[in-house]
Amino acid sequence: MTCLAKDNEEYGIDLDNIEAVDYNSLKRVNAKKAFFVVGSKIKAKISKTSKLAFEKEEDAKKFIKQNGGKLMSFDEAFDLAKKSLKDDFKKLKTVNKKKIYPKGKKIFEKRCSKDIDPTDYLEINELEADIQKNNLCKKLKESQLQTVALYLWDVKRFGDLGEVKNRVVVEEHEKCPVCGMFVAKYPRWAAQIIYSHGNHEHKFSFDGVKDLMKFYFDPKRWINADSHLINKSNIKEVKVTDYYSQEAIDGREAYYVIGSDVYGPMGHELIPFKNLSDAKTFKADHSGKVIIEFNKLKEEDIYKLDE
Repeated sequence: MTCLAKDNEEYGIDLDNIEAVDYNSLKRVNAKKAFFVVGSKIKAKISKTSKLAFEKEEDAKKFIKQNGGKLMSFDEAFDLAKKSLKDDFKKLKTVNKKKIYPKGKKIFEKRCSKDIDPTDYLEINELEADIQKNNLCKKLKESQLQTVALYLWDVKRFGDLGEVKNRVVVEEHEKCPVCGMFVAKYPRWAAQIIYSHGNHEHKFSFDGVKDLMKFYFDPKRWINADSHLINKSNIKEVKVTDYYSQEAIDGREAYYVIGSDVYGPMGHELIPFKNLSDAKTFKADHSGKVIIEFNKLKEEDIYKLDE
């Protein structure tokens, strides 16, 4: 339930088509029609409060007599999960740092290829699948695979970024106003526009230059804002992440490679570089089609990247 609440916050989910696993039979059942026992003596893996599903109300009530807890509908249990989401994931992070990451590091160092580069993947499930498909680690149990993947994704993927002093800094709660994804998950693609008027500043973060440019050309399409405040004349800074150095650079002075074989979180991307020479090297190495400057970008060119 906690993971469902997290996914719904990040991606938006059709809650009318959710399934849950019946605690007794372990069969999938319609979550909206299920009965949930909340707060029993059975401990949850992530949340402080367990939320167990039962297909039949009588089974749930029988369970409560033996293990305690309160009977709730899906909507009630889900609301509770949403309210405790922040505390639950804080707890999960603590457990990961103390137990999971050290264990994952040991597995990686002893059983896996040192050539694995977690920055080559957009999602952790892609990383896991590639480890299995291409035998990048010696044979692992499912739990070991998950543990090493978490270590690679949460720790090693960010390792080099810790040494980058001047990078685009994004807080964990920031969502891209265009696609709705959490930008901090994709630090190597982070980009920002900062608007300034009077003594006030408004910062918007994006998980790639493509979404930044969509916002740049038409911010009113993506947010409800005063057009006198959020417009091109009030832009203080445009920051993008140089593909090679991973440093924050001036987006309005950068060079962008379009049509390469390198994909960002949202598919085809504009790959930014501070130096023209780096852009030319990347274009040659990754089958790029064109190098273009910021002021020559057109809105229709941005949307063509989605085709």
